[in-house]
Amino acid sequence: MTITNAVSAMAGAIIMASLLLNNGALFAEASWLWLTFFVGFNLFQSAFTGFCPAAKIFKAVGFKDSDCCVKD
Repeated sequence: MTITNAVSAMAGAIIMASLLLNNGALFAEASWLWLTFFVGFNLFQSAFTGFCPAAKIFKAVGFKDSDCCVKD
């Protein structure tokens, strides 16, 4: 799994978990929407700045960068 795939998988999992927590499946607490906002904001800012804390962590753990973004 590449770093890009790992970041996407982690972001998706966190967003789904925070929505489950917010919608009363586990807790009826609107504060969990801040977690969803935080993940979305990090994805948005990384598109412009290239800085992604999760990618740095995954790289340090040993995930590999993708060799090429375009596949033939």
